[in-house]
Amino acid sequence: MAPLTSLVRPALAVSLALATAACGSADRLSQVGKAPALSAIQDPTTTAGYRPVQMPMPTPQSVHYNSNSLWRSGARAFFKDQRAARVGDILTVMVTISDKAEFDNETERNRSGSESSGTGGAVGAAINTLFLPGGTSSDNLASANGASTFKGSGKVDREEKLQTKVAAVVTQILPNGNMVIEGRQEVRVNFEVRELIVAGVVRPEDIAANNTIESEKIAEARIGYGGRGQITDVQQPRYGAQVLDIVLPF
Repeated sequence: MAPLTSLVRPALAVSLALATAACGSADRLSQVGKAPALSAIQDPTTTAGYRPVQMPMPTPQSVHYNSNSLWRSGARAFFKDQRAARVGDILTVMVTISDKAEFDNETERNRSGSESSGTGGAVGAAINTLFLPGGTSSDNLASANGASTFKGSGKVDREEKLQTKVAAVVTQILPNGNMVIEGRQEVRVNFEVRELIVAGVVRPEDIAANNTIESEKIAEARIGYGGRGQITDVQQPRYGAQVLDIVLPF
């Protein structure tokens, strides 16, 4: 039964993958000749996979007003602050990514060993006479030689640059006042949709006076930049090739 089970499971996996691919292909075939549809505007907290952020929080401090004073504790300006501060407020994220990484590693290892053993004297002569065939000697009864060589090298040369802007919505206020933001932008040009996704945790103090924040000041930042459409499709392997890459063990 074990060999049969080992054959049935991969077959079921392949069948399920092919069925899923067929459904996806049918949906794509219905869109032949049409531009990719844009996603509907919706509350980010209602999307599939959304989870509220939980992080370690300091002890909350109660807000109080000083007597004979117009200032409230923690206030950042005399007039009402127009920067994002509540759930549903909008701020602009200045996405600037300029990364460059270059590594060059090389490792080489060599090891060799040699072992030999023999018997001489009277014992060796007796062994030569009684046990060993003619032309051989017990001076070198056994010998062993070993050698191993390893050499590895690796190189990484990567450079990434991205500079753009995207508006994000405050989806949650954490107990310490930090805000969880999430923004999505879709732009369709002909038959290709460019998507930009930004999410993370920001401090109110890091938001500039013009209600913008730099991406490098976003904690737990999640930034996605990509696209979908005809150009993206031709750059991806077909469903069958993707399924075989997952299923085949070699």
